[in-house]
Amino acid sequence: MSESQTPPVEPGAHDVEVERLFSTDGPLAEAVGGFRPRLPQTEMAKAIADAIAFQRTLIAEAGTGTGKTFAYLVPALLWGGKVILSTGTKNLQDQLYLRDVPTVRKALGAPVSVALLKGRANYVCHFHLERTLQNGRLTAREDVGYLREISRFVKTTSSGDKAELSKVPEAATVWNLVTSTRDTCMGSECQYYQDCFVMKARKEAQQADVVVVNHHLFFADVALKDTGVAELLPSANTVIFDEAHQLPETATLFFGETVSTSQVMELCRDVLAEGLAHARDGADWPKVVSTVERAARDLRLAFPQDIVRLSVNQIAPSSPFFPALDKLREEIEGMLAVLEGQAERAETIEQCRSRAIELMNRLDAWNAAKQDGVAEGQEKVLWVEAFTSSLQLHQTPLSIAPVFNKQREGTPRAWIFTSATLAVKNDFNHYASQMGLWNEPARSWPSPFDYVKQGILYVPENLPQPNSFEYTDAVIDAALPIIEASGGRAFLLCTTLRAVTRAAERLRAEFEQRHWDFPLMVQGEAGRTELLDRFRKAGNAVLIGSQSFWEGVDVRGEALSLVIIDKLPFSPPDDPVLAARIEALERKGLNGFVHHQLPAAIINLKQGAGRLIRDETDRGVLMICDPRLISKPYGRRIWQSLPPFSRTRDPAVVQEFFRRVKEEDGAEQVDAA
Repeated sequence: MSESQTPPVEPGAHDVEVERLFSTDGPLAEAVGGFRPRLPQTEMAKAIADAIAFQRTLIAEAGTGTGKTFAYLVPALLWGGKVILSTGTKNLQDQLYLRDVPTVRKALGAPVSVALLKGRANYVCHFHLERTLQNGRLTAREDVGYLREISRFVKTTSSGDKAELSKVPEAATVWNLVTSTRDTCMGSECQYYQDCFVMKARKEAQQADVVVVNHHLFFADVALKDTGVAELLPSANTVIFDEAHQLPETATLFFGETVSTSQVMELCRDVLAEGLAHARDGADWPKVVSTVERAARDLRLAFPQDIVRLSVNQIAPSSPFFPALDKLREEIEGMLAVLEGQAERAETIEQCRSRAIELMNRLDAWNAAKQDGVAEGQEKVLWVEAFTSSLQLHQTPLSIAPVFNKQREGTPRAWIFTSATLAVKNDFNHYASQMGLWNEPARSWPSPFDYVKQGILYVPENLPQPNSFEYTDAVIDAALPIIEASGGRAFLLCTTLRAVTRAAERLRAEFEQRHWDFPLMVQGEAGRTELLDRFRKAGNAVLIGSQSFWEGVDVRGEALSLVIIDKLPFSPPDDPVLAARIEALERKGLNGFVHHQLPAAIINLKQGAGRLIRDETDRGVLMICDPRLISKPYGRRIWQSLPPFSRTRDPAVVQEFFRRVKEEDGAEQVDAA
């Protein structure tokens, strides 16, 4: 390395400044209510400042309560140069942009500009809004009112971000009609291009010092070059991934190829509308699209079951699926011939033609991989996923490491990967190998909480094996006396939706029979945010949820004092991608369970367990019902990776813990009065 390339700093050059910033009389303590110096937070900030200074990679695990957000924001805002900050969900993205970054920026007096960038589906599209207002293609009655609200919103908003319009639910179907996709965007040909909210957001991101994105956006861009991150990356000096444990799954989603019958149906819908609007005399448009729609429905009906996940090798050669797939391709080809004859009559028909070609190409690529066996050679798995009314064909890479490493090559920059759950008992090998971060430095900073005093890990005795028919009922039987002792205030986290349904039935009946007035909240009965708001307000509720409640949920204080986990969260063994990964590991002489399933389950379990103790004053019980935690040799490795709670198998110890907590709380209230 030449002298001009050598970074002009020494290791630890920022240590003194970091200590000052995080000290009791530093700017953070002055500006942020309740801020207290925490040694792990300060040490983590020093390590990140060093990684930024030397444009290195750092894997940083920070236990709950470390304050990792400030630990990366302070060095990033002061020394990070152009920073891309990526987080797990749009909710966390909004929280960073609206609350955390402004707080730290103000406290430090850092003169940095900040922009928020989301995927195009989050921004109202003027063209599609105008077209929907004219065509009135609304499927639900409430959409008429929602459309009116969106029409008003567009006149007053500067961002066009649908998160700003709380009157229209995020899941409302009308959003699909007033936003664009990569396929349906007119680009610079659009008459509204100058006013486009997507382009405006990307332009602001180009000019900002700090850009807040989410993982889906980041990896969609790597795969599709369609989100504006592609233009940002070359100029970025620092990339920080918060909630980095989610990256392997998110990246796998985007580095694969997917084609679905939903895309076919959307294309048919648009072909019909554009054909009738611009070339009514050019074809019998209803007939043109109905044959394609029928072929798409027939492909879905090749699997009579409700939900299906099968690798291509698991589909019987005699299955109606293969002829139905050929038929769909044939019908799209017929529609394409009609579109080619009419494309010059309107830009939107030409766009439909391009989309039909793209769909054909994706179907052909999937078919070619199936016939040539190319997928295996390229370490991909071909599989089919059927939902209630749609079907998806996937090509999924077995490892994202090669693709992601390619992304990290080129311009030197700092890459920071941080989360509360990246290691298995201080071993980062599983995460590093998934992401291709071999030989990169990895550090862990423990939580400042006193887990021994603040909580108990309780594993009940005499439960049946988790695969037994009566297992969920046995979990509820064991949980009821503990729920009574805790006074509700509980999460029941299940590994399957079937268990959520059964647990809800049982608890509803038991609460009624015992005259317990604990409000019961069940995933699916309302949106996640609404359920959590109701849970916090109630103060004595019981919430039953599956995967979406295992992480990214923060309920502090007494409202959540008991977290019950029904089973160890192993991925279902019939998952086609998992099966192919295990097979690939075993070809290399590794053990699929030890090297993949077990560490993945431990990281997931750590997330679920992390819901319980959220600050220094929280107290509670983590109840893991799975007998394998005790009976299997790997059980020890699992509980040693969890926070160091006191441990018991005796329900009386748990009941006594809650009795003592209630007494102490009562005494505190008397003192306060």
